[in-house]
Amino acid sequence: MTGGRGMILCCGEALIDMIPHPTTAGRDGYVPHPGGGLLNTAIALGRLGLPAGVFTGLSTDLFGEFLVRALADSHVDTTLSVRSARPTTLAFTHIVGGDARYSFHDENTAGRMLTPDDLPALPDVVSTLLFGGFSLAVEPCADAYAALLDRAGADRVVMIDPNVRPGFIDDEARYRARLDRMLRRADIVKLSDADLDWLMPGPASEADSARAISALGPAVVIVTRGALGAAGYLSGDRTVAVPAVPASVVDTIGAGDTFNAGVLAGLHRAGVLDRDGVRNLDPATLTAALELGARAAAVTVGHSGANPPWLAELGED
Repeated sequence: MTGGRGMILCCGEALIDMIPHPTTAGRDGYVPHPGGGLLNTAIALGRLGLPAGVFTGLSTDLFGEFLVRALADSHVDTTLSVRSARPTTLAFTHIVGGDARYSFHDENTAGRMLTPDDLPALPDVVSTLLFGGFSLAVEPCADAYAALLDRAGADRVVMIDPNVRPGFIDDEARYRARLDRMLRRADIVKLSDADLDWLMPGPASEADSARAISALGPAVVIVTRGALGAAGYLSGDRTVAVPAVPASVVDTIGAGDTFNAGVLAGLHRAGVLDRDGVRNLDPATLTAALELGARAAAVTVGHSGANPPWLAELGED
């Protein structure tokens, strides 16, 4: 295993965000953009100079080829993904007050129909696994990602960002049970404040709810709070917090996904993106990683659609 120098494999949905744009006729048209939480993070990682790959279902249709080119242009490896003639998932986006609302078309798609039989044998170069997005809620692909974690997660860093979307959850008890099993295998868990409230309903404080997630097994729990910044919870009741970076917001599509990439990039730069490093993370290193995530996300929200920054946009080489 190559430790923190290896590939970060992003496991989850890759889709087309159909984003409204004005036309000369005076009505909005829809323009396709690469999308999907895990694809967005993979592209952000590649643009930040990290070795990144994706495990997902990619169609051979027009949109699937569009996604493959977008990933290649950002130096993301797609060799572990599964290609099929099934259609690409489409997400029609509506921007309300800068926030994105979605209408998904996901039945029988290349991504949705992944099964545990499709799992690749992961090479040793893959040292970190990131799971998340609505692919953890819809079947059969949710079972495929859970099976991959069971098969390949024991000696790799595992990060999970469930990005809970209640509208995708047909069987809440089944979803909670599967996610609970995955969280118990994770080293890093990132949640929005809304995710945390959904997972841990009740009057408990954010800190108490985050500590309850930590008690399942993760060494690091990160909670993002939108314009209020982010907090990181470590063992021993150690907590860090960083402010959001001021930004001119076009839309928030891909902001959380880019934040994840920035955090992983920060840990990679610090030489701690391995199991021992993450399990013994100090507050200063986590703070620096959260700050890089916030800086990267601030650039993304200034773009239309999920368009993560290149290193140069962060003032780095």
